[in-house]
Amino acid sequence: MKIGIIGTGFMGSTHAAAWKKTGTKIAGFLADPPSEAEQIAREYGAHVFSSLEELIESVDVVDICSPTHLHSDMAIAAARAGRHIVCEKPLARTVEQGEAMLDACRIAGVRLFVAHVVRYFPEYALAAARVHAGDIGKVGTAQYRRLSYRPKKPVGNWFLDEEKSGGILLDLMIHDFDIARWIAGDVVSVYAKKVSSFRKESPADYGMVILTHASGALSHVAGAWAYPPPVFKTGFEVCGDAGVIQHDSDSESPIEALLKQEKSEAPDVGLPASPLAESPYDLEIADFYRCLIEGGEPRVSAADGLAALKIACAAIESAKTGQVIALDSRREEARQAELELTGEPATSKGGQR
Repeated sequence: MKIGIIGTGFMGSTHAAAWKKTGTKIAGFLADPPSEAEQIAREYGAHVFSSLEELIESVDVVDICSPTHLHSDMAIAAARAGRHIVCEKPLARTVEQGEAMLDACRIAGVRLFVAHVVRYFPEYALAAARVHAGDIGKVGTAQYRRLSYRPKKPVGNWFLDEEKSGGILLDLMIHDFDIARWIAGDVVSVYAKKVSSFRKESPADYGMVILTHASGALSHVAGAWAYPPPVFKTGFEVCGDAGVIQHDSDSESPIEALLKQEKSEAPDVGLPASPLAESPYDLEIADFYRCLIEGGEPRVSAADGLAALKIACAAIESAKTGQVIALDSRREEARQAELELTGEPATSKGGQR
């Protein structure tokens, strides 16, 4: 099995290290410009591809670690060529793009794995397992937080272009939207506020989102791009009628001073750490590899990735309009009925719904 990785930034490098541990061959890397892939290609004894087409022709699995707004076109091209796909979160920039990706993969009969790595962090996996086992009874409320520094890149910081990244609500907070849905079930409405909606030039951003679940549970999600590098804090509290599950990444530090540093070795994007000997990123790629070799389903499905995208896009709309956004279950019901009747959804030219 040969892997082609698109993107050689922090996540591309992380995926490459995880693939190496599975024993698969990394055939090569694609970057823009191609020269950015030369160093990592030498490290892995791999090729530097000059185009997406060349990469697709040369590999069995296309691993997409490019900016979010490029995911859809790359994934659809790979699917049409019969290649399996690993895609970094978020699945896509818009719901329509995400749906087109799932459609293309279903029609082509290829696998699509969405890298929502937080499901592979032991604290979150254990919390979900205990909730699903009924240990804390029926979930009533939950709180999640993911607090980091603003993504930084020396050139072309696409993270700060909301048309490309979706901003804090999509790029950062989608992790906890996915976990909230995993723990408390489907989400029916979303209400969001964020600093950059009313302070366009703010040097930091902070988001607050309320999710209402079909079960009646409420999840409060907080996200920040406001801390000095290399700070990354996470935590959650899930409350049921028979108990509470808590996690705080700073639990061993009752008080801490966070001071801005003139120089920092922090990566471009903040990432949570794990005390495990085996990285959650390695566990994630190993799970995807197992599914490719043996079949079966991963811990997080393509449908889960699409559901998290829908929540995040609803949060973006809510922050813009100030309104509660209801997730349109009727559209999904119609889509499923169409699939059952015809075997494939109606598409316009180019495969876009």
